[in-house]
Amino acid sequence: MAKAAFSLIFLLLSFTSGSGLPVTAVDAQKTWCVAKPSSDQATLLANINYACSHADCKILQKGCPCFDPDNLMNHASVAMNLYYQSHGRNHWNCDFRNSGLIVISDPSYSNCIYA
Repeated sequence: MAKAAFSLIFLLLSFTSGSGLPVTAVDAQKTWCVAKPSSDQATLLANINYACSHADCKILQKGCPCFDPDNLMNHASVAMNLYYQSHGRNHWNCDFRNSGLIVISDPSYSNCIYA
């Protein structure tokens, strides 16, 4: 009986994520982090500074694939995604004081590939 109870507990645990929530197909789906369109300029700049102090943002330098369009919304989205991807793709790695948005559509464009 104890062996059956242990097997049942193991089976139930294998179907939950670390958060205790059931694992779904979305958990395995590729996601990206971008800046919310409603974010103000100061927030976007703060997000770039924070993300690039914790992730390699070389692709945002002038002449690199993600420099253009040269605006805060684009640069913040790329930087925030670099941080999100390099820190484990957890929802809290895309919060940025509630200015980040997790998306399931690849935001890559031209030669700027979102990892």
